Amino acid sequence: MTNSTAGADPSVVGPYLARALDDAAWDDCQVVLIAGGKSNLTYRVDSAAGSVILRRPPLGHVLPTAHDMVREHTVMAALGGTAVPVPRMLHLCTDTEVLGQPFYVMERVEGHVCREDLPAGYADRPEQRRAIGEGLVTVLADLHSVDPARVGLGEFGRPAGYLERQVRRWTTQWDATRIEGHEDLDQLATDLAADVPTTQRHTVVHGDYRLDNTILHPTDPGRVAAVLDWEMSTLGDPLADLGILLGYWSQADDGGARTEALVVPAATVLPGFPTRAEVASLYAERTGLDLTPLPWYAAFAAYKLAVVCAGIVARAKGGAMVGDGFDGIEQRIAPLVEIGRTTLADRSV
Repeated sequence: MTNSTAGADPSVVGPYLARALDDAAWDDCQVVLIAGGKSNLTYRVDSAAGSVILRRPPLGHVLPTAHDMVREHTVMAALGGTAVPVPRMLHLCTDTEVLGQPFYVMERVEGHVCREDLPAGYADRPEQRRAIGEGLVTVLADLHSVDPARVGLGEFGRPAGYLERQVRRWTTQWDATRIEGHEDLDQLATDLAADVPTTQRHTVVHGDYRLDNTILHPTDPGRVAAVLDWEMSTLGDPLADLGILLGYWSQADDGGARTEALVVPAATVLPGFPTRAEVASLYAERTGLDLTPLPWYAAFAAYKLAVVCAGIVARAKGGAMVGDGFDGIEQRIAPLVEIGRTTLADRSV
């Protein structure tokens, strides 16, 4: 972790939480930025009252519809009573006079956030690693089985035309953060827009579902303790979530563009983790969805990741990113475009 408190001054956060959570013990608090996030900022707030997590948008310019704190708070509050594990929501602040942007506070969930490796002594055996993979798929399938209307999310999005809007949205996002030398993104966007598949089912979608956007149970590797980072969630096509999960899912035998495009180093290369094909098969078994059009979703995931990388580069150059870990992000864009175009052409993931 880093000791930066930019965006969440403890002299402001403490007194505010003391009022919002009705406990004066929050008045004197410590705030620590949790490193790793390249989009919204996540802080741990500690005081005599305990520990909570605070989420807010990045510093500086915020793109329209991006980094939506109200959206994250709404979906996690609604999913609290379902099979989908989410942190308990404690408070939402929409008053931008407090920290300059809306933010929310949630319970701190104990467990492991795993990226390029697993903690020492955790899931050492191949069968435990496979259990992690299966647990991730199970939770994703559980999310896609939630009836939005029954949990108060019936108006959370406009599911009809979701895929077409997604292509347009991310093309607009690219236009807003355009950086020189990556014009191939334009052709990939055109190819995707020309061949949008028919949605089989409308569900709540996470929008950025991957291993390191979850907290794994501290002692039971096969159990996901919480799913985090819901800023892109809406109602739409569930295969978009599977596509993005596969986009982040590295295998030990990957090479070429797959290795060069690695946005988030993934522990899934370790022995025991399911392959991308096995992940897709497990998901199909649990949901009954036809995965014939999956290559389009995988290609769209590559496009989306490329645009995300471009946005990170643009914000970093503008000084709006806090923390580290941004070196080499721009070099990921071209390989992601290659993966997208190849996946569409070969019709395989």
